[in-house]
Amino acid sequence: MQKRVLGQSGPEVGAIGIGAMSFTDFYGKTTDQSSFAVLDAAMELGMNHIDTSNVYGMGRSEKVIGAFLKERGKEAKDFFRIATKGAIRRRKDDKSYYFDNSPEHLTQSLDESLMRLGVDCVDLYYVHRREADRSIEEVTETLAGLVKAGKTKSIGFSEISPASLLRASDVHPVAAVQSEYSLATRAPELGLVQRCAELGTALVAFSPVGRSVLSDNPLSREAAQALPFLTNNPRFMSPNFEANRAIADRFRTLAAEMGVATAALAMAWLLKQGDHVLPIPGTRSVSHLRELAAGADIALSAEDVTRIESVLPVGWAHGDRYSVIQWVGPERFS
Repeated sequence: MQKRVLGQSGPEVGAIGIGAMSFTDFYGKTTDQSSFAVLDAAMELGMNHIDTSNVYGMGRSEKVIGAFLKERGKEAKDFFRIATKGAIRRRKDDKSYYFDNSPEHLTQSLDESLMRLGVDCVDLYYVHRREADRSIEEVTETLAGLVKAGKTKSIGFSEISPASLLRASDVHPVAAVQSEYSLATRAPELGLVQRCAELGTALVAFSPVGRSVLSDNPLSREAAQALPFLTNNPRFMSPNFEANRAIADRFRTLAAEMGVATAALAMAWLLKQGDHVLPIPGTRSVSHLRELAAGADIALSAEDVTRIESVLPVGWAHGDRYSVIQWVGPERFS
């Protein structure tokens, strides 16, 4: 697989990585065995960038990765480049979430993540969500301290604005910003894609197939409604769901005409947006992982991009990408 650099000074990673939220039951029931199979296939395919978080399955995703690394040994530990996140906490009384960017919490969270992963240091540590009342400069200083302590090789932020990225970069190099980015979600093009390129920051694109919408086997309405996160997500509620399915069918038709899997074409389009863009699709299926990986081998021409964007023009998706509650934390910008 083609390689890209994760941040200003490396490491080199496969152009397409693995979003490890799928190692939990977030998008449907899974098993540790199926996650191991995905990781084994990833090693075969050259996909060495794993993205996880301490809140994915409340530590389950990290534990699965740690168990895999322990079982497969030095070869796997040397192969994978691991990114994880901290800062989201859960209240004991009502189980609601809040954000904590304090030095004490971020340090403790990373220590616990390292223990679950079975490693001494991760390649990248993100602040998963910003705490509104704490300056990003202060938080960046905390992250820089974790680099100095040898617990992470680089730092990043999830779902921040271009302006916040610039402020953080004045304190310490930011290796990566994670944001939802796909043919269905083009908001990063309003400055984040450009600012990341300017600063040498990787733009790590999560949900690059629009939570299955841009694949050959999109979730049915019934399947989506069975998943807590999608039950109240505007794009998966009627009448938006039906409208989005019908429009995305045109993209599936185009992919078939081009002789490629729909998910692979979605990956190829993202990779075309800049050498600093790194998609991290998640999957519970080895066959789907192979489809996704194939996107790195598709060389799109300018004419191909025009055809894709004529089928799925900017703003085609019906409904917001998040509900009101889901929007708490991510920074909006324009």
